[in-house]
Amino acid sequence: MAEIEVPELLLCPISLEIMKDPVTTVTGITYDRESIEEWLQQKSNKKDCMCPVTKQPLPTDSHFLTPNHTLRRFIQAWCSANESNGVDRIPTPRSPLDNSQLHKLLTDLDAPRTFQTSLNKMHDLATQSQRNRNFMAQQRVPKAMVQFITTTFKQGKTSGVEEALRILRLLWRSTSSSSSSSSSPTGGGGGTNMKPLVGETLDFIKSLTWILQLPIIDNDLNMVNEAMQILKLTIEITDSTLLGSLNHEFFKQIVSTMTRLSKSSSSIHQNALKSALHVLIETCPLGRNRTKIVESGAVGELIELSIDKPTEKNLTELIFKLLGQLCSCAEGREEFLKHPAGIAVVSKRTLRVSAATDDRALHVLWLISKFSATNEVVREMLRVGAVSKLCMVMQADCASYLKQKATDILRFHAKAWNNSPCIQVYLLTRHPR
Repeated sequence: MAEIEVPELLLCPISLEIMKDPVTTVTGITYDRESIEEWLQQKSNKKDCMCPVTKQPLPTDSHFLTPNHTLRRFIQAWCSANESNGVDRIPTPRSPLDNSQLHKLLTDLDAPRTFQTSLNKMHDLATQSQRNRNFMAQQRVPKAMVQFITTTFKQGKTSGVEEALRILRLLWRSTSSSSSSSSSPTGGGGGTNMKPLVGETLDFIKSLTWILQLPIIDNDLNMVNEAMQILKLTIEITDSTLLGSLNHEFFKQIVSTMTRLSKSSSSIHQNALKSALHVLIETCPLGRNRTKIVESGAVGELIELSIDKPTEKNLTELIFKLLGQLCSCAEGREEFLKHPAGIAVVSKRTLRVSAATDDRALHVLWLISKFSATNEVVREMLRVGAVSKLCMVMQADCASYLKQKATDILRFHAKAWNNSPCIQVYLLTRHPR
């Protein structure tokens, strides 16, 4: 394929790839349908939508896109002629999803014998193209999925839940985009806003929490993975007053799910683990949630996570961000110090992961040193290398406020550490008390 010169006429001006479904805009330029519809969606709430090539005004309604059948047939013929050289054949585009087809699928969703087939077909349609996702979002499919999930929760059934979660996740972004504008790339209007569906009561969150605690068969965490990612999205748009009223059982389930997810090496499940951390970070500052999270065993689990997955930058940043929040209360610091590896892990990750991790790590050490530093804790910091690491921070190429925080921690217990061979005395005498 790399040795073949593809005619420029076959390439989409946006993606620079061979067009699969060429369509022509009112400006006379031909694009691949998926690329131009994504472009239109991004510009749908702006008055100055321009053609990417000519810079002329362009309607955001995809009804103004005309299929270029002649070019499509030429592309298919060219690909077929070059198939022996590794060029993939371009299939004829499928017919656009329409109201009658989608209405039948939604009707079948209510029938015991057809709901599973209906869910499977809707999932296939949602994965096919952005156009389908936009259309499904406008036709209230997200609302149907939310109702299906909450109904199965009330009935104690699980059939079809995983597929419904997948469809909802695929449509979530399209739903938000279509509801922000009265005009969308699929030509319809009045898309569904997710907040009224899931963010104004705790009913949907309770349904997702129920899914998280279902027994795992053959270590299949796929449904848990889907539920956790949807939970993250839901938490982000739920009223803060409601989030402040979450009960202990909710946080216990999140921490328990984190433990299950941490045992998997799958990248998909790691994304769900990050979603769980986001959920706790988002809810932590509200009401008494910080104490509830600590009482759910989160501090110890975070330390274990940092030990087990030391090389994952984004994951480590999330772990340390939550640790910093939890150690801001006395109960959190108490649980942190109960773990034999707590101080050692925080010290070891400092200057090894990222600036964001350094910021939170030093914040944790500062909180421990200022508010919870018994003689035993002070000796522990020296023994596991935290004091040496603080000296390294002062000499490292890092932000000045981090150096100042390291200096403050050293000053807190200068008398206890001053005569230790592992600390450079001149660093303390530079900043005498």
